[in-house]
Amino acid sequence: MTIKFNKSETLIIVALEDECPKDLIEDWRVVYSGIGKINSLISLSRAISKERPKTVINFGTAGSIDPSLQGLKEVTTFKQRDMDVRPLGFKIGETPYDDINDISLGRPGLSCGTGDNFVSSTQNIDTDLFDMEAYAIAKFCLLNELEFYCYKFVSDNANDEAAEDWKNNVSKGAKEFKKLIG
Repeated sequence: MTIKFNKSETLIIVALEDECPKDLIEDWRVVYSGIGKINSLISLSRAISKERPKTVINFGTAGSIDPSLQGLKEVTTFKQRDMDVRPLGFKIGETPYDDINDISLGRPGLSCGTGDNFVSSTQNIDTDLFDMEAYAIAKFCLLNELEFYCYKFVSDNANDEAAEDWKNNVSKGAKEFKKLIG
Protein backbone atom coordinates (compact mmCIF):
# COMPACT_ATOMS: atom_id res chain seq x y z
CA MET A 1 0.00 0.00 0.00
CA THR A 2 1.36 3.41 -0.96
CA ILE A 3 0.67 6.29 1.41
CA LYS A 4 0.65 9.72 -0.18
CA PHE A 5 3.15 11.87 1.69
CA ASN A 6 3.60 15.56 0.95
CA LYS A 7 7.30 15.87 0.05
CA SER A 8 7.51 19.52 1.05
CA GLU A 9 6.12 18.78 4.53
CA THR A 10 7.96 15.50 5.18
CA LEU A 11 11.41 14.73 6.54
CA ILE A 12 12.91 11.25 6.20
CA ILE A 13 15.44 10.19 8.83
CA VAL A 14 17.72 7.23 8.16
CA ALA A 15 20.70 6.16 10.25
CA LEU A 16 23.04 5.33 7.36
CA GLU A 17 23.14 6.25 3.70
CA ASP A 18 23.93 2.56 3.00
CA GLU A 19 20.37 1.80 4.14
CA CYS A 20 18.82 4.22 1.66
CA PRO A 21 21.08 6.12 -0.75
CA LYS A 22 20.26 9.79 -1.30
CA ASP A 23 20.12 9.36 -5.09
CA LEU A 24 17.25 6.88 -4.67
CA ILE A 25 15.12 9.44 -2.81
CA GLU A 26 16.66 12.65 -4.15
CA ASP A 27 13.31 14.47 -4.34
CA TRP A 28 12.83 14.08 -0.59
CA ARG A 29 14.26 15.95 2.38
CA VAL A 30 16.52 13.39 4.07
CA VAL A 31 18.77 13.45 7.11
CA TYR A 32 21.29 10.70 7.86
CA SER A 33 21.63 10.56 11.62
CA GLY A 34 24.28 7.99 12.34
CA ILE A 35 23.64 4.97 14.53
CA GLY A 36 21.96 5.06 17.93
CA LYS A 37 19.38 6.92 19.96
CA ILE A 38 21.55 9.94 20.79
CA ASN A 39 22.77 10.46 17.23
CA SER A 40 19.23 10.17 15.89
CA LEU A 41 17.91 12.77 18.36
CA ILE A 42 20.71 15.26 17.73
CA SER A 43 20.30 14.96 13.96
CA LEU A 44 16.51 15.07 14.11
CA SER A 45 16.48 18.09 16.41
CA ARG A 46 18.81 20.02 14.10
CA ALA A 47 16.83 19.03 11.00
CA ILE A 48 13.46 19.90 12.56
CA SER A 49 14.62 23.40 13.48
CA LYS A 50 15.86 23.96 9.93
CA GLU A 51 13.30 22.07 7.82
CA ARG A 52 10.11 22.53 9.91
CA PRO A 53 8.32 19.39 8.64
CA LYS A 54 4.84 18.32 9.68
CA THR A 55 5.62 14.63 9.12
CA VAL A 56 8.68 12.55 9.98
CA ILE A 57 9.38 9.14 8.44
CA ASN A 58 12.01 6.86 9.93
CA PHE A 59 13.33 4.21 7.57
CA GLY A 60 16.02 1.70 8.36
CA THR A 61 16.93 -1.88 9.07
CA ALA A 62 15.89 -4.05 11.98
CA GLY A 63 16.45 -7.56 13.24
CA SER A 64 13.77 -10.05 14.25
CA ILE A 65 13.89 -13.32 16.13
CA ASP A 66 10.82 -14.43 14.13
CA PRO A 67 12.13 -15.90 10.85
CA SER A 68 8.70 -15.46 9.23
CA LEU A 69 9.09 -11.67 9.40
CA GLN A 70 10.78 -10.57 6.21
CA GLY A 71 10.79 -7.55 3.93
CA LEU A 72 9.58 -4.03 4.63
CA LYS A 73 7.32 -3.64 7.67
CA GLU A 74 5.48 -0.71 9.22
CA VAL A 75 6.24 -0.21 12.89
CA THR A 76 3.56 1.39 15.04
CA THR A 77 4.55 0.41 18.59
CA PHE A 78 7.86 1.41 20.13
CA LYS A 79 9.64 0.19 23.26
CA GLN A 80 12.97 1.11 24.83
CA ARG A 81 14.63 -2.28 25.21
CA ASP A 82 17.81 -1.15 26.94
CA MET A 83 16.10 0.77 29.74
CA ASP A 84 16.55 -1.69 32.60
CA VAL A 85 15.85 -0.42 36.11
CA ARG A 86 14.34 -3.68 37.40
CA PRO A 87 16.45 -3.60 40.60
CA LEU A 88 14.43 -0.51 41.63
CA GLY A 89 11.10 -2.23 40.91
CA PHE A 90 10.47 -1.00 37.38
CA LYS A 91 9.68 -3.19 34.37
CA ILE A 92 12.19 -3.73 31.59
CA GLY A 93 11.69 -0.88 29.13
CA GLU A 94 10.12 1.41 31.72
CA THR A 95 11.81 4.75 32.35
CA PRO A 96 11.53 5.68 36.03
CA TYR A 97 9.25 8.61 36.77
CA ASP A 98 8.42 9.19 33.10
CA ASP A 99 4.82 9.15 31.89
CA ILE A 100 5.86 8.00 28.40
CA ASN A 101 7.13 4.46 28.05
CA ASP A 102 5.68 2.25 25.31
CA ILE A 103 4.51 4.41 22.40
CA SER A 104 1.68 3.37 20.08
CA LEU A 105 0.66 5.19 16.92
CA GLY A 106 -2.82 3.67 17.15
CA ARG A 107 -2.81 1.85 13.83
CA PRO A 108 -1.92 -1.72 12.82
CA GLY A 109 1.75 -2.59 12.56
CA LEU A 110 4.64 -4.29 14.29
CA SER A 111 6.43 -3.46 17.53
CA CYS A 112 10.08 -2.48 17.73
CA GLY A 113 12.44 -2.47 20.68
CA THR A 114 15.12 0.21 20.43
CA GLY A 115 18.45 0.08 22.21
CA ASP A 116 22.04 1.15 21.83
CA ASN A 117 23.37 -2.31 21.09
CA PHE A 118 23.21 -4.58 18.06
CA VAL A 119 20.93 -7.55 18.81
CA SER A 120 22.40 -10.97 18.16
CA SER A 121 20.59 -12.99 20.83
CA THR A 122 17.29 -13.26 22.68
CA GLN A 123 16.19 -10.10 24.48
CA ASN A 124 14.30 -9.57 27.75
CA ILE A 125 11.56 -7.53 26.08
CA ASP A 126 8.77 -8.77 23.84
CA THR A 127 8.86 -7.02 20.45
CA ASP A 128 8.63 -8.06 16.81
CA LEU A 129 11.73 -6.14 15.71
CA PHE A 130 14.92 -4.68 17.18
CA ASP A 131 16.66 -1.48 16.07
CA MET A 132 18.81 1.33 17.43
CA GLU A 133 16.86 4.57 16.68
CA ALA A 134 13.06 4.28 16.29
CA TYR A 135 11.92 4.67 19.92
CA ALA A 136 13.88 7.90 20.36
CA ILE A 137 12.49 9.34 17.11
CA ALA A 138 8.93 8.26 17.98
CA LYS A 139 9.14 9.91 21.41
CA PHE A 140 10.60 13.12 19.95
CA CYS A 141 7.76 13.28 17.40
CA LEU A 142 5.14 12.56 20.06
CA LEU A 143 6.44 15.32 22.34
CA ASN A 144 6.71 17.77 19.44
CA GLU A 145 3.33 16.89 17.92
CA LEU A 146 4.77 15.73 14.61
CA GLU A 147 3.05 13.07 12.51
CA PHE A 148 5.27 9.98 12.58
CA TYR A 149 5.67 6.92 10.37
CA CYS A 150 8.27 4.19 10.70
CA TYR A 151 9.27 1.52 8.20
CA LYS A 152 11.89 -1.11 8.87
CA PHE A 153 13.41 -3.62 6.49
CA VAL A 154 14.08 -6.90 8.28
CA SER A 155 17.78 -7.42 7.64
CA ASP A 156 18.62 -10.28 10.00
CA ASN A 157 17.30 -12.81 12.50
CA ALA A 158 18.91 -11.25 15.61
CA ASN A 159 21.02 -14.35 16.14
CA ASP A 160 24.67 -15.46 15.89
CA GLU A 161 24.69 -14.65 12.15
CA ALA A 162 22.99 -11.26 12.58
CA ALA A 163 26.06 -9.10 11.99
CA GLU A 164 27.02 -10.85 8.75
CA ASP A 165 23.37 -10.98 7.58
CA TRP A 166 22.95 -7.26 8.29
CA LYS A 167 26.09 -6.44 6.27
CA ASN A 168 24.72 -8.48 3.35
CA ASN A 169 21.19 -7.03 3.55
CA VAL A 170 21.63 -3.43 4.77
CA SER A 171 20.78 -1.88 1.39
CA LYS A 172 18.14 -4.36 0.19
CA GLY A 173 15.10 -2.54 1.59
CA ALA A 174 15.70 0.85 -0.03
CA LYS A 175 13.86 0.09 -3.28
CA GLU A 176 10.86 -1.29 -1.38
CA PHE A 177 10.79 1.87 0.73
CA LYS A 178 11.01 4.07 -2.39
CA LYS A 179 8.00 2.23 -3.86
CA LEU A 180 6.07 2.75 -0.64
CA ILE A 181 6.61 6.51 -0.44
CA GLY A 182 6.18 7.05 -4.19
